[in-house]
Parts: sequence; structure tokens; C-alpha cells
Amino acid sequence: MGSDVGLLLAKLHAAGSILNNKALADFGLRERSFSVLTLACSGLEPTQRELADFLSLDPSQVVTLVDDLERRGLVERAQGKQDRRAKIIVSTAEGRKMHTKARAAMDEAELKQLAGLSVEESHELKRLLRKALWGAAE
Repeated sequence: MGSDVGLLLAKLHAAGSILNNKALADFGLRERSFSVLTLACSGLEPTQRELADFLSLDPSQVVTLVDDLERRGLVERAQGKQDRRAKIIVSTAEGRKMHTKARAAMDEAELKQLAGLSVEESHELKRLLRKALWGAAE
């Protein structure tokens, strides 16, 4: 059981989700909405389809998340620069302020979650996860 990568990752994610959602509660956010806000603040100007693909969510879930963030004035749908028919999701000034504060809370939650690791081990874990996900060699 302790050597099954899928189980270990699921357990780590579940424990992290609890910490993350507690950290985000003061901002009226949850992990998924924070992820959308993060990508909206990234400068990548993703479409809703790209958000769904990157976050491994059903497009209808992304629509609901974007609708909520848009109602709150944190993101907006804008006309795509390369494809004018596509709507990109971008953060507002208020969204960027909220993201900065929420990011700090998430960083604290991550420190709690990875408290059993040294700083070097934490960096190595993140490097290995990126490599496993995207083949990123650093």
C-alpha cells in the first residue's frame, strides 16, 4: 500500500486539499476556483477549453467556475487576440490583488503539508512531479 504511487499521490492530494480549502476559505475560494484564477493571472490568456484541458475538468465545470469568478469581478471573458471568436479568461485588477493574497495563504498551507520535508526535499518533490507530468528536465 505504501509503495503504490497512485494511492500515495491521492492521499497527498486529499490531505493538501483540506489544508488548501481552509486557507482559501477567507477569500471565498476553493482549490478549483483558485486554479482558474491562477491561470487567469498567468498572462497565458487561456480559453475556457484550455482551462478545462489543463485542469482535467469537464468544460461545464469550468463555465461554472468562471461564471462565479466573473460575478465577483475577479476575472472577465475577453475577445481572443489570435481567434476573435474565442473568449479568453483574464484576471481583473481586483482578481490579481485577491490572487496575491490567496497565493500567500496557499504557500503557508503548502509549508504545513510538506513540513516533514527539508527545503531541498520539497524542491526535489516538485521537480519530480513536474517531470512525471510534463517530462520537464531541469
